[in-house]
Amino acid sequence: MIEIIPAIDIIEGKCVRLTQGNYGQKTIYNENPLEVALQFEDAGLTRLHLVDLDGAKAKKVINWKVLEKIAGKTRLHVDFGGGVQSDDDIRMVFECGAKQVTGGSIAVKQPDLFEHWLSAYGGEKIILGADAKQEKIAVSGWEEGTSIWVYDFVEAYVEKGVKYTISTDVAKDGLLQGPSFDLYKNMQDKCPDLKIIASGGVSEMKDVEKLEEMGIYGVIIGKAIYENRITLSDLQKFTV
Repeated sequence: MIEIIPAIDIIEGKCVRLTQGNYGQKTIYNENPLEVALQFEDAGLTRLHLVDLDGAKAKKVINWKVLEKIAGKTRLHVDFGGGVQSDDDIRMVFECGAKQVTGGSIAVKQPDLFEHWLSAYGGEKIILGADAKQEKIAVSGWEEGTSIWVYDFVEAYVEKGVKYTISTDVAKDGLLQGPSFDLYKNMQDKCPDLKIIASGGVSEMKDVEKLEEMGIYGVIIGKAIYENRITLSDLQKFTV
C-alpha cells in the first residue's frame, strides 16, 4: 500500500503553501502548524513531510521549534527538509525529533557532505531530494536551475547508498494539475529498488490511486488537502 505523507510548509512559523515554489504566491492556511499535524494524526495518518521554507531560503534551519513541537506532541514520523546545510543543522534536526532528513541542494552543491551524512546516519534516515524542472535538477527552493539530468543524479546516489528520494516536478507543484507520472516511471525503470516518494501536482484521489498502481512507494499531498480536493477521510482507506 502506498505511504500517504501529508505536507506542512512553514514560513514565519505558519502553515503555508506556495505555487511553483514562488514565495510571492503564498497562501497561509493555519497560524498553528501543530493543530494541522494533530488533525492528520487524528485521521490515522502516521507520517508528515515538514518543510522549512524560511530555512530553504536562508540556507540554514530556521523553524526548528515547529519541528520540536510537532515531534514532541504527536506520534507522526516526521521527515524534515529545508535549510539543512551543515553538520550542526542536521544534528539539531534529529535532536528536535525528525526521523528522516531530506537533502536536496546540499546533495548538488556539497556532495561530500551529503555522502558523509549518508555514511554517518544511514540510508534509512537520509532522503535524497531530487526536484526537477524539465527533467533537470532544480535547487535552492527551486530558484536555481542546473544542467544535471535528474535520472543520472538519482542513480549516482543510489550507488552510494541512497534508499529514498522525494522528487517534485517543479512545473506541477501547487497547480493541482496531476503529478508527473512519466518522471516517476522513468526513475523507477532506472532505479527499481529505490523508494520513490512522489510530490507535487496531486489534485484528486485518482492521482493517488494511479501512483499506487505504478508501485510508487509514497506520495506527498499538500494543497489538495488544504483546498479540500482530497479529504482526510478519503485517505483513511490507505491507513488500515
